[in-house]
Amino acid sequence: MTDTTGIQPSPRPEIAELEWSDILCALKTGWSDYRRAPGFGLVFSAVYVLGGLFLSFVSGGFVTQTLILALGFPLVAPFAAVGLYETSRRIEQGEPLKLGQIFGVVWREKDRQIPWAGAVIVLYFLFYFFLAHMIFALFMGLSVMTNVTSSLDVFLTPNGLAMIAVEFLVGGGLAFLLFALTALSLPLLVDREIDFITAMLLSLQAVRRNIALMAAWAGIIAVSVVVAMIPAYLGLFVALPVLGHATWHIYRRALIHPGEAGKALSP
Repeated sequence: MTDTTGIQPSPRPEIAELEWSDILCALKTGWSDYRRAPGFGLVFSAVYVLGGLFLSFVSGGFVTQTLILALGFPLVAPFAAVGLYETSRRIEQGEPLKLGQIFGVVWREKDRQIPWAGAVIVLYFLFYFFLAHMIFALFMGLSVMTNVTSSLDVFLTPNGLAMIAVEFLVGGGLAFLLFALTALSLPLLVDREIDFITAMLLSLQAVRRNIALMAAWAGIIAVSVVVAMIPAYLGLFVALPVLGHATWHIYRRALIHPGEAGKALSP
C-alpha cells in the first residue's frame, strides 16, 4: 500500500456468486497465511486477548455484564484485522513481509476511510450495549435483588429465560447486520480507494446475494470465536488470525475488480 494523496477513487468491483468450495478454500488459505507469518497473527490477536481479559476484569465478575461484554466484544474485531488483511494481501502479491511496512500500512489507515468505518462500528457497539442493558432492565428490573455472581437461579425464572432468549435474538440479529456491513467492506477499504459508505453497501449487497454461504461464514466465525474465548481467550491467538486471513480471501472471491476476473477465484 502507498500514500493515498492524489490517488483517484477505484472503480466499483463486481459482486460474484460464491460457492461452498470458496469458504473451504478461504479457510485453507487463511491457515496457510497464518503458518506463513505466525508472528503477525500473534501480535494482532494479542490485542483481542488483552482486550477480552480487560473487559472481564472491568465487569467485576457480574454475570450479565460479562455476557453483554463477551457478546459485544467480537463486534469490534473486523476493524483491528487491518494488519491481517495487509499480511494476506502481501502474501498474495508476493510482496515482502516486513514488520515496519505492515505496521506502516496500519498506521496510514488513519488518513483513509478505515477510521470512518471504525466510528460506525463503535457507535453500533454502543447502541447494542445500551439496548442489551435495556432488555435486562425490562425483564429483570422488577425481580428481587439477587447477587447473580453467587446465585444463578434468577436466570432460570420465566423472566430470566425470556431475557436470555431476547438478548440472543436481538444481539444475533444486530451482530449479523454488522457482519454484513463489514465482512467485505473493511478488506475492500484496505485494498482500494473507495469511500466507506459505498464499501459497506457493496458488502451488504454481496452478503444478500450470497446469503446462505455468508450466513454459514458468519456462523463459523461466531462459533470459532466463542470456543476460542473459553480457555481465557487464549484460543484467539489461533482463531482470529486464521479467520482474519480467511476473510481476506472471502473478499477476494466475492468482489471482483475490473481486469482481475478469475484471479481471485484461484485457490
